[in-house]
Amino acid sequence: MGEVATAIDKKLRQRFTPLRLSIEDESSRHRGHAGFREGGESHFRVEIVSSAFEGQSRVTRQRLVYQTLSDEFAAGLHALALTTLTPDEDRKS
Repeated sequence: MGEVATAIDKKLRQRFTPLRLSIEDESSRHRGHAGFREGGESHFRVEIVSSAFEGQSRVTRQRLVYQTLSDEFAAGLHALALTTLTPDEDRKS
């Protein structure tokens, strides 16, 4: 796991205490697109299951994740593809 992925993992675990967290670096799929940089770690797919999302809209959940990772975005993280679920939603999917 690269430096950015490690930071994402640490911050999301601290903030949301997830039951499940998956982080996939998809940077290589974005070669030639905005935000791509050699070495990757610019585009990630994140799936997080946390009871912290109970009662929150999808937009609010995503805002919380983006706020948590604001330093990473300022340092060059370009995009996140987010799936944010409560434990009940995860069981139903």
